Amino acid sequence: MQRQITQELLAWKDDPARKPLILKGVRQCGKTWLLKQFGKEHFTDTAYFNFEGNTPLHHVFAADLNPDRILIELGLLRGSPILPGTTLLIFDEIQFCPAALTSLKYFTENLPAQHIAGAGSLLGIALAGPLSFPVGKVRLLTLYPMNFPEFLKANGKDLLLSHLNTLPISGTVPQSILPELRALYRDYLITGGMPEAVLSWTTTHDISRVEDVHRQILQSYALDFAKHAPLKDLPKLNLIWDAIPQQLAKDNGKFVFSHVKSGARAKDLEDAVQWLIDAGLVYKVEKVERPGIPLSAYADATYFKLYLADVGLLRTLAGFPAEALLAGNPLTSHLRGALTENYVLTELIPQGVPRVCFWKSGNRAEVDFVVQEGANVVPVEVKAAENTRSKSLARYRELYAPEISVRMSLAEMQLRRDESGALFDLPLMLVWRLRDMAEELSPSASPN
Repeated sequence: MQRQITQELLAWKDDPARKPLILKGVRQCGKTWLLKQFGKEHFTDTAYFNFEGNTPLHHVFAADLNPDRILIELGLLRGSPILPGTTLLIFDEIQFCPAALTSLKYFTENLPAQHIAGAGSLLGIALAGPLSFPVGKVRLLTLYPMNFPEFLKANGKDLLLSHLNTLPISGTVPQSILPELRALYRDYLITGGMPEAVLSWTTTHDISRVEDVHRQILQSYALDFAKHAPLKDLPKLNLIWDAIPQQLAKDNGKFVFSHVKSGARAKDLEDAVQWLIDAGLVYKVEKVERPGIPLSAYADATYFKLYLADVGLLRTLAGFPAEALLAGNPLTSHLRGALTENYVLTELIPQGVPRVCFWKSGNRAEVDFVVQEGANVVPVEVKAAENTRSKSLARYRELYAPEISVRMSLAEMQLRRDESGALFDLPLMLVWRLRDMAEELSPSASPN
């Protein structure tokens, strides 16, 4: 499977001022596979070491943190020497060995020719002791679940993706390919972007097998709760995790602590919510009542929504049947809308959008997302079907006259301009084009 982050790995490999790399991300998003594949394709030799439960490996770092000695002993462990400039050294689950994390500082300072790439879960890296983490001495990259463009490539749709990547803001998706593109988008809502689920889909096209993969991943996350979380927080974590789909499906989607557990207050559960955020398993989207730069200065941390890091996992966790994505049953409309919002968010975050919030004005109007884009705040309204009517977005534009407003739906791409600014209809299948199209619309909206 081709991952977009490979281009950043290549730039790191060839950078004469490179530091050891740590690739972080949620469990089972493909970190280990990606680093091994990168070593296979771009290095003469790859030396792979996994720290989880590997006592002899931990002993290598127990005596001192001299890089030359460490390389000699690692070579002895694997039975062949490790050669700086030739061998890619992979430290998997590096968070299990604080001394190995600390050693990266000394590789940076004393042996920069050695390519080292560590992999660790977001949770494990977050829990690493402050004294062990080599602040300023490593390059951090985050790997996310596969996004929709990567899903297209996994399905052999390289030519389609190439065309969509060059589509100008004034263009349209050809009618001849629109049905196929919409079908692929629905497939993505079913599978999500966890690589094992995508592989299962592309090889079998069996939804039940995809859902089996989802359930196994969800079970592994539950085991992580038990392994890493404070014992007192474990019941709260499970309650919050299970409550996310139901809370998202509500009319306003606001996360309400008392709906997780009767009588619960924010102070009772907020530490467990933060644990899930630090683990990278959920995203917190806070409310703003009026837009401003930076968005963080206007966000209300007490009023928020929680989304999952992967839309396929959300669908399976919610018990939402795949066939319900194809039907217009009003009984499923709220959760369809929540899945669509979750999809949009997980497409935006890997783009490096500085901040994503949502806008709410009293009980009268609400826009799904507001995105800081350069010196602008872009409102983004999300619709699950082709209907693009939105009183809330109209109200936002009336109040703030944003330079750019975006509506995402299954409708065709279209650009209009009026006294309130540019109104851009962007198909859900092209969310990943938002930033470069915003730049095309307005040079002042270019990324930082």
